[in-house]
Amino acid sequence: MNPPHWHRHLNFAMEHHQQLKKHLLNLLDAEGAHIDLGDAVKNFPPKLRGKKPEGAPHTAWQLLEHLRIAQWDILEFSRDPKHASPKWPEGYWPESDTPPSDKVWQKSIQQFQDDLKQMKNLLNKASEDELYKRIPHGDGQTLLREVLILADHNSYHLGQLMYLRKTLED
Repeated sequence: MNPPHWHRHLNFAMEHHQQLKKHLLNLLDAEGAHIDLGDAVKNFPPKLRGKKPEGAPHTAWQLLEHLRIAQWDILEFSRDPKHASPKWPEGYWPESDTPPSDKVWQKSIQQFQDDLKQMKNLLNKASEDELYKRIPHGDGQTLLREVLILADHNSYHLGQLMYLRKTLED
């Protein structure tokens, strides 16, 4: 005996939701068309972290910190109604061109990876309603939109970081 029509529709919707989350997680994990932060900064020469080739808008340190700060902001906005975003644009960029130390560089990488993991956990736990529901303290944003913005933003600046690295290492 076949299940009732509504039951088949519910199963399809659940499968669709799981597939969408799988694709979004792959996007956050940089699977497919772009590189992840770990690969972009692996063995990044310390002497090049604060260098800016002629015409380049940012150093590797500035890009790393911008990625970390923006991702943290998107994560916190997505889950904390009391979160206050940094002032735009200065709050999203470090003051210096160069990381103060290797320890600070490594801490920034670790924080980026930790926040990305937390965003993926938030996405993983989200029901279909939570994925599409407007974030109450926002002005129309949804968790789906925030995940897509984060993946897009990370991809863009990781591409800049890789281009910068190749330029500096040549």
